[in-house]
Amino acid sequence: MAQSVGIKDVARVAGVSVGTVSNVINRPDTVAVETRARVLSAIDRLGYVRSESARQLRAGRSRIMGLLVLDMGNPFFVDVARGAERAARAAGLGVMVCNSDQNASEEAEYLSLFAEQRVRGVLLTPADATGRTIEAFRRHGIPFVLVDRVAEGTTECSVSVDDVAGGALAVRHLVDAGHRSLAYVSGPPGLNQVRDRRTGALNALAEAGLGPERLRELPTDRLDVAAGRDAGARLLGLADRPTAVFCANDLLALGVLQAMYAAGVGVPDDLAIVGYDDIEFAAAAAVPLTSVRQPAVTMGALAAELLLEETEAGTGAAPHEHRRVVLRPELVVRRSSLSAR
Repeated sequence: MAQSVGIKDVARVAGVSVGTVSNVINRPDTVAVETRARVLSAIDRLGYVRSESARQLRAGRSRIMGLLVLDMGNPFFVDVARGAERAARAAGLGVMVCNSDQNASEEAEYLSLFAEQRVRGVLLTPADATGRTIEAFRRHGIPFVLVDRVAEGTTECSVSVDDVAGGALAVRHLVDAGHRSLAYVSGPPGLNQVRDRRTGALNALAEAGLGPERLRELPTDRLDVAAGRDAGARLLGLADRPTAVFCANDLLALGVLQAMYAAGVGVPDDLAIVGYDDIEFAAAAAVPLTSVRQPAVTMGALAAELLLEETEAGTGAAPHEHRRVVLRPELVVRRSSLSAR
């Protein structure tokens, strides 16, 4: 194994002190031009790369922001990461992106990793509904911002979308189209987003004078296409099949759409489908998918900006006040829900 090159090696080859090498790296204007050129030549010849982790340890401030999401297989979280990364880069920081895979144990391990790496702060979409992993992480004193979740019962910042309003938008659209028997493919019941979207759906039914029995819930263990196909198979097996289905995210909706297509069930004529998130694949589906749009890139960028604001507090910047930012969803209507009833 090749031996790593250190700052002492650079100093030896350049014939200067370690302090001079450090000044060339960190304060080049303080070093004579000729000496600086000699040190830079030695750095180039030896292939020296300074230890950023060591520098951060001495300075006590990391240039890395952690981002822990539920599922990087979901394009919604890719867009959240894109927004966070743009805001972080504008501030001269990098982003370490990790995926809990909707698993509380994975979440706890990654939060421990962030603590070990002494990241500047963390953007977190929690997988653990109990809040225990957040409580354990809070002991490290590392700032964090909740993403795609309201900070209920905590004082931390959060950036989310009004999922109750989003669920209502979806079901109100289906009711206005004449549907009176609906299904909700809901995902893991422990997720606040899943529960809030269901609440919004029930609110829309109540507005129309329809009872909660009009909404048949089909829970799934995950929020992916395979879970949607499974829910679609269960939907097909119902004797009194609903005429419309609202899915907790677009991946579930695409899975339901696949199951209907395989069974020869027409969408939207036999079954109308509405998803949630409005990922890029929604518009590109075989039957373009009606979806409740979340401004994912904006969400990631705002969360990163709140985190940066908090971590800069006490360094000459204005005092930070924790805030809950709630964005509004938007219904994007496409062919999957445009049947005439």
